[in-house]
Amino acid sequence: MALLQIAEPGQSPQPHQRRLAVGIDLGTTNSLVAALRSGVTAPLPDSQGEVILPSAVRYRPDGVEVGAVARQAAAIDPFNTIISVKRLMGRGLADVKQLGVQLPYRFAEGESQMPFIETVQGPKSPVEISAEILRSLRQRAEQTLGGDLVGAVITVPAYFDDAQRQATKDAARIAGLNVLRLLNEPTAAAVAYGLDRQAEGVVAIYDLGGGTFDISILRLTKGVFEVLATGGDTALGGDDFDHAIAGWILQQSGGSSDLPPSAQRALLRVACDAKEQLSDSAAVEVAYGDWRGVLTRQAFESLIEPFVARSLKACRRAVRDSGVELEEVTAVVMVGGSTRVPYVRRMVGELFGLEPLTDIDPDEVVAIGAAIQAETLAGNNRDGDQLLLLDVIPLSLGLETMGGLMEKIIPRNTTIPVARAQDFTTYKDGQTAMMIHVLQGERELIADCRSLARFELRGIPPMVAGAAKIRVTFQVDADGLLSVSARELSSGVEASVQVKPSYGLTDGEIARMLEDSFRSAGSDKQARALREHQVDAQRLLEAVEAAVAADGDRLLDDEERVAIEAQMAELRALLDSQDAAAIEQQTRRLTQITDAFAARRLDSTVKAALAGRRLNDIEE
Repeated sequence: MALLQIAEPGQSPQPHQRRLAVGIDLGTTNSLVAALRSGVTAPLPDSQGEVILPSAVRYRPDGVEVGAVARQAAAIDPFNTIISVKRLMGRGLADVKQLGVQLPYRFAEGESQMPFIETVQGPKSPVEISAEILRSLRQRAEQTLGGDLVGAVITVPAYFDDAQRQATKDAARIAGLNVLRLLNEPTAAAVAYGLDRQAEGVVAIYDLGGGTFDISILRLTKGVFEVLATGGDTALGGDDFDHAIAGWILQQSGGSSDLPPSAQRALLRVACDAKEQLSDSAAVEVAYGDWRGVLTRQAFESLIEPFVARSLKACRRAVRDSGVELEEVTAVVMVGGSTRVPYVRRMVGELFGLEPLTDIDPDEVVAIGAAIQAETLAGNNRDGDQLLLLDVIPLSLGLETMGGLMEKIIPRNTTIPVARAQDFTTYKDGQTAMMIHVLQGERELIADCRSLARFELRGIPPMVAGAAKIRVTFQVDADGLLSVSARELSSGVEASVQVKPSYGLTDGEIARMLEDSFRSAGSDKQARALREHQVDAQRLLEAVEAAVAADGDRLLDDEERVAIEAQMAELRALLDSQDAAAIEQQTRRLTQITDAFAARRLDSTVKAALAGRRLNDIEE
């Protein structure tokens, strides 16, 4: 007879039921949610048929507005209407105050260093505000798909650091979303095109948005998406095109550049409209006040040429970092509304010698890629949809070592998820604790890197300096979130930290840190060499001082002792200098002059250990 399956009430398996999952592009200006429906992956529309949700939130005494209606109220209710909140994610209060007049909000300080915005409903954090956008997208998806979501894949910029990623996950949790994966935006775009075209080879993702530019180089092989390198310019985008046209209008019309904010916004709106029309027209009539003029596409291209050139320079750098040649790139994917400009497409095509891929709407491609990955992670695999995504970390992770040096444990552009371990030891005799200082950055000295976390490892057995063995392990998960643990191997004592800072690096700080590392490579190397020689000299001085104090009276004559102390004094005098070569040379001199003393101490120790023992006792 057939066996019957018995399940708990309400838990009966339904083998043909599809689990509902979506992809969300949480953008600075606009956001989208996409899903697979009737075999096609596409953005989900709202009740008015609009797929794009403006990333704007307005707090009212009687409720919250999200989207276009909120954005329209920004001029009349600026303090309670928050636009581009993504710029505040993972930042500290001091960071956002530096933006000044760009942010017409009233900021308040909370228990953490996270900035809060005062509204009629009380102070709101960027995480809470982002959660309103995500909640609106979740409700749209559940209404359209007709059921509860099992989860979502949410995209983030490739340069988002640990704090910014964690803030995004927190916002999703507040919005009632289960995050299946945080996916880098360039990787999502590659997923969208790679599956449709069954592409293999090296792919470049050129992402030019309104305010930022990202370039990623990926290798696609039989469903494996491996990010080889990322780069970009966090102060470059379509807004620069608008400002260039606005400057041209003022120059042609003889107008003043000293405009009040309302007039600036009106001028930029005229400039943006002209830019968009020039994507389809060879010339456009421009009106500003009483002035009328014509802007040709050729003149427009001359205005934006410096900005496009900057993006191409970043592309060349990313290709170089990836270890491939330009000729090896087999496809270029265009992402972001600013890639609609024909000149941008033409120059990118000339750089790579390829016709860029523009079949998928550049505003929708990221959400579509995220939805495809969400289907896989939700368990709705179809034949040929097996994917493995190998993203990379944007900046190196490491810890502080003696002398204020940054020891890199996981280099930037390392594929994640990843775990790396490195062994360290104690600096002083009898040391029973160690401070672990976790850092992020590319420079050699900790002063030039970003501090992420500190924690202590206590209970180390007291030993002579250098005898203890402490293994420090760094783990970065698939979402790019870091945890660090330290363990003393002989005793098993252990300590760890989940790195969750209250604020993180800004995009501009990341770009600056990378640029500084390239520009300062030579001086950093010299600074590191100097610190290493200073640390070696200090260790030698402490060891010789301890040895002279213990055995100097017994094993040194007056002339030897005076000579050793003279060399020690000379080395001490050099410690604070910037002459690495002199410190290294004097360290060798002190080592050479104490070699005989060290040999006598060793002989004395051996004789004391063997005193009163027979040869047969030792052999046994």
